[in-house]
Order: sequence, then C-alpha cells, then structure tokens
Amino acid sequence: MTFAKLGLVPKIQSVIDSIGFKEPTPIQQESIPHIISGRDLIGSAQTGTGKTAAFALPILHLIEAGKQKKGVRCLAIGPTRELVAQIKEQFTLFGQKCDINICLLHGGVGYKHQIDCLNSGAEIVVATPGRLIDHVKNKTIDLSSVDYLILDEVDRMLDMGFVDDVLKIISFCRNPNRQTLLFSATVSDSIKQIIQKHLNNPVEVNIGIQLSPASTVKHTVFPIGALQKFDLLIALIEQMGDGSLIIFCRMKEGADRIARWLKASEHKCVVMHSNLSQKVREQSLKKFKDGDAQILVATDIASRGLDIAHVMHVINYDVPENSEDYVHRIGRTGRAQKEGDAATLVALDEFSHLEAIEKLIDQKIPQQKLEGFNYIQEPVIRSQETIPTRRRRNSRSSQFGRRR
Repeated sequence: MTFAKLGLVPKIQSVIDSIGFKEPTPIQQESIPHIISGRDLIGSAQTGTGKTAAFALPILHLIEAGKQKKGVRCLAIGPTRELVAQIKEQFTLFGQKCDINICLLHGGVGYKHQIDCLNSGAEIVVATPGRLIDHVKNKTIDLSSVDYLILDEVDRMLDMGFVDDVLKIISFCRNPNRQTLLFSATVSDSIKQIIQKHLNNPVEVNIGIQLSPASTVKHTVFPIGALQKFDLLIALIEQMGDGSLIIFCRMKEGADRIARWLKASEHKCVVMHSNLSQKVREQSLKKFKDGDAQILVATDIASRGLDIAHVMHVINYDVPENSEDYVHRIGRTGRAQKEGDAATLVALDEFSHLEAIEKLIDQKIPQQKLEGFNYIQEPVIRSQETIPTRRRRNSRSSQFGRRR
C-alpha cells in the first residue's frame, strides 16, 4: 500500500510526496484508516516505527477536511518535554501547507510565549501533563472543545506518577463526541481502567511490540566490583572505538558525576536528565545528534521517545531496577536494521535486577570478562569468554575509581 491510497487531503499528501515517503509503516497502515473513520484506538508499536505520524497525519486530515470550529480541536499529551517537542515537530512538518495553529506546552520555560500562542487561536495543543494542568488552572486554555485526545506513551506517564494528572486532563475534555487515541507499549491494570472508562469501543492495533531485545543488538553483561565500574567503563569505551555511545545511569546525580569524570578523562560528552533546564537538554541532544559530542550520559529520560538515529553503542552503567527499561535502553541502538552493541556493568548487589531482566526477556544474557583489564577481584561469571581490547587506559583512569 502507498500513502496515496489512504485518501489524505491533497495538502497533506503533497507534503508526504515532497518528503519522499512512499509506503506507510505497519503502524501507520493499520491505524490511519481507523482514525479517519472516527474510531477510538489503542495502539502499540516499538519506538522508531513511525507511531507519531500514525496519529498526526489522520488528525491533520480530519481537522483540514472537517467543519471550521473555534477552540482547541486536538490535544496530545506525552510524558516528557523531548517527546512532546517531537510530536509538535511532526504535526508542524506534515501540516506545513495547512492553516492550522499548533501550540507546544511544557515546563522548564516561561509561560508568556505559550499564552500568546494559545491566545492566537491554537487548534492543536501538544503538552506535558503538569504544564497543561497549570494552564487549565490559570484559565489560559479551555479543553471543552477538544474533538481528538491523544494519550501517547501512557505506560511511561503512569510510571512517572502522572496517573492523577492524566485522569484530570481526560475530565477536562468534556466533549461527548470526543475521539480518543491511546498509545502504550504495555497495558497495565491502570491503563485497562482508563480504556474501560474513557474509550468508546476502541480498535486495537498491535505492531511488533517486543519484550525482548532486537536481533540487531548484541548485548553482554560484565560483572565488576562497584569500585572499579568507572575504570571498566573507560576500558570498554576504548575497546569500542569510534561511534556514538549512550551511557545510562539510574540516578541524575550519577549521570552528572560520570559526565564530569569522562570530561576529566578527555572524552567529549554531554548529559541529559530531568533536573536540567529545557534549554540545556535541547543543547545536549543537538550536540550529540550533530556529532559534536560522541557520548551522551543520561537517565532513562533518553531511553524512550527521543528521535536519535545511528547510535552504535549503549552501556548500562547501572542495571535498571525496572526490567522493561533494559529493553528500551538497549533499543536505542541496532535500529533501522543496523547492528549495535550494548554492555551492562553489574555489581554484586545488582544481580537480582539482572535476574529479573533475564526472566522478562526469557533468555540468559552472555556474561563476559574484558581481556587485559586489571581486575582487583575476579568477577563471578557464568562464562569465561573474553573480548580482546585494542589498548588500555587503566593507569590513567584509576584516579577516578579511587575518588568513589
């Protein structure tokens, strides 16, 4: 099937043609006709499958083809500033020939520009839950006219503690004829309750959701004493050589510390976590995408929802406590049928988290020992397979291990 067969209005189809898109992805092919027909929808798809366009294209079509109406026509909410910014970019891209005002609302920036945008007659609003509720309380936005409500990455919003905010936002959208689209990688009991109460006979579209790593990702575990984690990190970076790398840390303070130590060890890196201002986060992401920084040190804020292509390596400096986060983290590499590798550094007190991950993905992750690395204490591993290393910098990086 081609995009031309989906019946999108000419203005949108011409943009698709100019971009060079020919065939819709599976999530787009399955979702767009249902959304155009007015059905509520529950969508599941891996990151990087074109999920955002799967709802942005038909919503733009419906607004452009429908009756002119004042007020906010479409509301899309997502868990993070980066995700909602990308959603807004997609609406802007595909709607560039439509006379539709799109407004972005999120924290970390001032209110004035957002209020000016709303006052100019926003028809599509893309927002994070907290900032949107602030605008509702301040009466700078009225959601009673919303025809299309999009809840993106609902599972992550609930994991981040936004369940009450999400329910409040749904209650603000009082249009009885509202069409609701819910996208989630998993469907927990809490999400099922939202579906039962707030969606009307939804159609389900499930495309390629996996609770296991992609076949294009080679992932390995490196047992290591906690005091030698940074030394091993440096050795692995040297062994990996060139190519962009994301290092995941569990805590924001840990990400800052690792980034600081990497810079002291003459590595170009940037950091991303929720304590940083939106401007700093955007600058970090741009430097990493543009290749000005080879390494991005981040919390799980970067594990989902970000459009980062061509990541060759992932290192889990800390084993994630949430097993599903492991799949999302290492899924940042090995995308678009390209190969990638992921390494996880496991201290003794993290093996319980590793076992939970292996149970979730129903496979044992190969455990290895880095050849040539000066282990203070021999790690307990299931396999003695080793990885050759080109050169070592242990003597140079040992100062960081002692500082811990």
